[in-house]
Amino acid sequence: MYRNTLGTIVLSLFLIGDLGPAEAEQHVYVLNTSTGAPYATPERNGFQDQIVAEVFRRIGLEGRVAMYDASARALLNANTNVDHGVAMRIAGLEKKFPNLVRVPERLIANDFVAYSRGIDLSTNDWNNLSPYVVAYINGWQIFEKNLVPGQDKTTVKDPSQMFSMLDKKRVDVVLYERWQGLFRAAHTGVQVKVHEPPLASVDMFMYMNKKHEHLVDKMAQALKDMKADGTYQKIFDQTLTSLSKPGGN
Repeated sequence: MYRNTLGTIVLSLFLIGDLGPAEAEQHVYVLNTSTGAPYATPERNGFQDQIVAEVFRRIGLEGRVAMYDASARALLNANTNVDHGVAMRIAGLEKKFPNLVRVPERLIANDFVAYSRGIDLSTNDWNNLSPYVVAYINGWQIFEKNLVPGQDKTTVKDPSQMFSMLDKKRVDVVLYERWQGLFRAAHTGVQVKVHEPPLASVDMFMYMNKKHEHLVDKMAQALKDMKADGTYQKIFDQTLTSLSKPGGN
């Protein structure tokens, strides 16, 4: 009898160790992301971190953001319910990942902008970039699909590398998402000019695995309420808008 009990305990511990974040902490709803600071941070004080936590708090649950280096792994884990959902993705994700259900209230609009060291550039047309050498992250389709044929460009894996290249005048323009770019520039000590208007703006949403679809409408309403009562804007300003001010980080 003692052996059977010990065997059961060992088996249980083995199974628990093999579980992903969602199964190991059923009381905590985990939405994953592959987007780092200022959206998600190890300290869990980024924009996504705070919005997700507050949305779940308002519906009487606990939620947090899990960070992944690999975007593909994050999406696979959400689609298979290893994690409960996704913290921030474009609309239409369910076409490729049928187990994901979009929370219909928009989380944020991602602006994709150009940064320079101060050149005179209007970004109301992609063609305006053609005289310049531009840099962007390898694989970012928003840029690869819209840059004009023959554009002088270079791609990199690390965003900090882009801003270092800009600072050393190896490229004229860096293309990136607005807030991540300002964060990277600040943390690499590069003084940049953000060119307006954005080259593109894309609405982003939260998603839940369909096993938790019953939470989607409640989450959408909670997010709407946060926007109405000023909580959303307070988090936005604290985590994002502050980056556009002198000394922002």
